[in-house]
Amino acid sequence: MNSSCKSCAFSVLFIFYICSQTYIPMKKIYHLGTCDTCRKIIKSLPNIEGFTLQDIKKEPFTEAELEKLHNLAGSYEALFSRRATLYKERGLKNQQLTEADYKNLILEHYTFLSRPVIVDGDAIFIGNSPKVVSAAITHLQ
Repeated sequence: MNSSCKSCAFSVLFIFYICSQTYIPMKKIYHLGTCDTCRKIIKSLPNIEGFTLQDIKKEPFTEAELEKLHNLAGSYEALFSRRATLYKERGLKNQQLTEADYKNLILEHYTFLSRPVIVDGDAIFIGNSPKVVSAAITHLQ
């Protein structure tokens, strides 16, 4: 193979690699299977047949998944639950937490993730406030 053929072969392989890594919209709901509120919200969501449900207690999310959620949410703080019992037990309310702290706490224990987290492509809905749930339902209709 001459050098120009090697170059073409490399280009074809590179293009194939890039195409195989193309963005596939995520349709996922991170929830806690034992949480009645999460179950009620999921039951109220229309058109979620193509969504993956991930019970974060049984199947913890990875750092890469958390990074994707961070990119959609804009911050780790937006994903963080101040309602978590551990938040209160550890006295975190009285500390100045950084983005790195929020990230590490969420990775440390699932309870620090505000739930549910509904991801539909580039849209993310975090938590169980009526406003968030209503926005998710409207988006999914």
